[in-house]
Amino acid sequence: MDDDVFLVRFWGVRGSISVSGPEFCRYGGNTTCIEMRCGKHTLLFDAGSGLRPAGGALRASGVTDFDLLFTHCHYDHIIGLPFFAPIYDWSVKVTLWSGHLAGRMTTRQMVDEFMRPPWFPVKLDICKARLDCRDFVSGDVLRPREGVVVRTGSLIHPGGCIGYRVEWGGRVVAVITDTEHEPDKLDQAVLGLIEDADLVIYDCTYTEEEMERRRGNGHSTWQQGVKLCEAAGARGLALFHHDPTRTDEELDEIEKLAKDRFAGAFAARDGQTLKFPVSLHKKR
Repeated sequence: MDDDVFLVRFWGVRGSISVSGPEFCRYGGNTTCIEMRCGKHTLLFDAGSGLRPAGGALRASGVTDFDLLFTHCHYDHIIGLPFFAPIYDWSVKVTLWSGHLAGRMTTRQMVDEFMRPPWFPVKLDICKARLDCRDFVSGDVLRPREGVVVRTGSLIHPGGCIGYRVEWGGRVVAVITDTEHEPDKLDQAVLGLIEDADLVIYDCTYTEEEMERRRGNGHSTWQQGVKLCEAAGARGLALFHHDPTRTDEELDEIEKLAKDRFAGAFAARDGQTLKFPVSLHKKR
């Protein structure tokens, strides 16, 4: 394991529902799941269908103690949890975090609700892993592992959603997915989370042309992602939460348009890995 590298791996980059077929091969069809390795520490963000292959990779690499943070609990962000092999392994410890339902439902209650009959054949108590459920309130600063700081903020999405800013070793990666921007306005909460970030993983479900008929769905555009990154001094922009109807060719075109506007932009793909050496960057 690289102790001096901040690694980001995309296990699921689709939004709303997983897809398959020849037109989706290059970017992938799994719903949201992101892995971050801060040296020896492993964090996962969201439990979409991409969590299933992530679980196999964690087991293969011998990772048995890690954190899973939810942005929110819509189907595309939780559907992979019951199929996540590590939670059935007695040697594993998983710390689950959520804050989007603060005051309404705890993390344990949330997971219990969707992993039980009749929605799933068995209850959560079948899991042999040690599950430690943690709750927080938007705006809290989390310190899940030594040296790892996770700042939180509220996003604009039906039912609530949390954005994350992960700081480790002088590097910053932000997860800003499932949020809707207001026309001609930059979200101050988002700007705070992405300021001077090495990478911003941003909800680019729609284009600005599509937004006119998509208002209220709780999603944003690559154009807004570019504006935010430019205003915040961020260096990288991962277009994320791809619309399930968006083909490889269409994403190629969107990526090209985004790169023309912002050199650090790219369309995220299932299985894609980025590495940020911490020794080459002054610690914040």
